[in-house]
Amino acid sequence: MPEQPYDPDRAIAPTGAGGGMDLAASEAETLEQHAPAAPGGRAPGGPVGTGPAGKPRSLWSDAWRDLRRNPVFIISGLVILFLVFISLWPSAIASGSPLTCNLSKAQQGSQPGAPFGYDGQGCNVYTRTVYGARTSVTVGVCATLGVAVLGSVLGALAGFYGGLGDSVLSRVTDIFFAIPVVLGGLVLLSVVTSNTVWPVIGFMVLLGWPQIARIARGSVITAKQNDYVQAARSLGASSSRILMRHIAPNAVAPVIVVATIALGTYITLEATLSYLGVGLKPPNISWGIDISAASPYIRTAPHALLWPSGALALTVLAFIMLGDAVRDALDPKLR
Repeated sequence: MPEQPYDPDRAIAPTGAGGGMDLAASEAETLEQHAPAAPGGRAPGGPVGTGPAGKPRSLWSDAWRDLRRNPVFIISGLVILFLVFISLWPSAIASGSPLTCNLSKAQQGSQPGAPFGYDGQGCNVYTRTVYGARTSVTVGVCATLGVAVLGSVLGALAGFYGGLGDSVLSRVTDIFFAIPVVLGGLVLLSVVTSNTVWPVIGFMVLLGWPQIARIARGSVITAKQNDYVQAARSLGASSSRILMRHIAPNAVAPVIVVATIALGTYITLEATLSYLGVGLKPPNISWGIDISAASPYIRTAPHALLWPSGALALTVLAFIMLGDAVRDALDPKLR
């Protein structure tokens, strides 16, 4: 019988005692035999790596089960959800405008309506701290998404196809790794006239994608050597199908972990650049701007510096803790 072309959507009807077979079913059966069992303990009603109904558990279902039992993940997740909430609706917990200032109340301490006191310009520190979360979360999330998408695509293509493209990407990432991030921000953002968050986000994506690209490249190179990938290739699966269906789902875990931890780093970087005067500028509300404005009054009004600094530290810590919890859940070696 002549060899049939690979078509996962077409089943070949039986032709006799020997009969044909659905090549997609053949591929699925072969991949199931070669793919490693999902890590995890013995579940009721099934062997190791299976659920209660005896069905194989995936790495993601095992990870979610572990995360739900991890107090670090729960605490950090609640903090992040609270930050997202006040970023979307800051007026829900802070009344008044963060741009309204009264010089007669400059450097005054805590009082009704201003639990965090007033800064050197007479602005309500509590209101500005709450509204500052919107900028930090927006910059962190957008920069992380841009870095993750760009770095993952370039790294996955380079690791899967190899050759000249892989060599060029490796040399380009080496060049970007040699650029000091803060110094690069001082040089690039000092010539930008726009006073929005997008130049800052674009700068972070420009200098941040090489890290994700290198991680994605290494994960793809490791994944494409597994038996289930070779089985799919022997069954005639196209390169794009192998990459998207068999390699990407098994290589994306390290990217998610690094991107989650990097989100806190990008929030810190935005605050640093704003503190140095090349990131966001007034009248934008940013923790970095408030920290910079409160620095001259650290002796006479330390509360104006303490609260935005504490909010920044708590936010970064929450994302780092979340990244550590996700890493522990997705790494089979730690089980």
